[in-house]
Amino acid sequence: LSVCFRTVEPLEYYRRFLKENCRPDGRELGEFRTTTVNIGNIFFSSGSITTADGSALVKLGNTTVICGVKAELAAPAADSANKGYIVPNVELPSLCSERFRSGPPGEEAQAASQFISDVIENSQMIVKEDLCIANGKLAWVLYCDIVCLDYDGNLLDASIFALLAALKNVQLPSVTINEETGLSEVNLKQKTPLVIRKHPVATSFAIFDDTLLIVDPTAEEEDLGTGTVTIVTDEEGRLCSVHKPGGSPLTGAKLQDCITRAITRHKEVKTLIDKVIKS
Repeated sequence: LSVCFRTVEPLEYYRRFLKENCRPDGRELGEFRTTTVNIGNIFFSSGSITTADGSALVKLGNTTVICGVKAELAAPAADSANKGYIVPNVELPSLCSERFRSGPPGEEAQAASQFISDVIENSQMIVKEDLCIANGKLAWVLYCDIVCLDYDGNLLDASIFALLAALKNVQLPSVTINEETGLSEVNLKQKTPLVIRKHPVATSFAIFDDTLLIVDPTAEEEDLGTGTVTIVTDEEGRLCSVHKPGGSPLTGAKLQDCITRAITRHKEVKTLIDKVIKS
């Protein structure tokens, strides 16, 4: 009976749980799904990612995201002679969910890529000047490919987490420019970690019936909700970004509740990354 009721009236089915301050999967309204992260050589049945300069895999419940960072050399832009580049790209292949189709990036993938680009810029997690090798001549380009392997909601939290973990894994070789030939010389034996200035962490909420907030929504909860909001904070509790693509409005008090919960979540994620790196 409950299976039929959930299929015919999914929203009313959820409301009966939410009235009891819980969800069908057993979580409380403010409870995240089990979160895991693997950093470094990510192994699959077909092998490991050995071509990336940094990689990480994050699981948030069933949602699974992998991030690979590839560092390449390029000439700086004429108007930014002392800066390198960071190019994030989110992919939502058809294998991760039946809601996506093969082909050019869809609207959701493009929006996620733009969101991550804005977070990188606003949080100053990487200062682009740090990527410059020789003013006006040579700089690093970091291509950050984020691929969703299994989609079950809350893509943004998992993507930001995977990006941060992968960047923490990057080590750049020493590069100099030969004054006689003008060519770059790369020393792969001398590598230094990428300088991460800030550690942004995203925390997403779904809004139910215009008033009720639930954290870390699944794909079904996102579909049934009347809106979503994502809060990004850094380790100092500074607000880096608020992403709210339409939907129900939030009062100032509700928004402050989201920010407070996001600051707590940041500490949890940072502790988890540090623990994995040390091990």
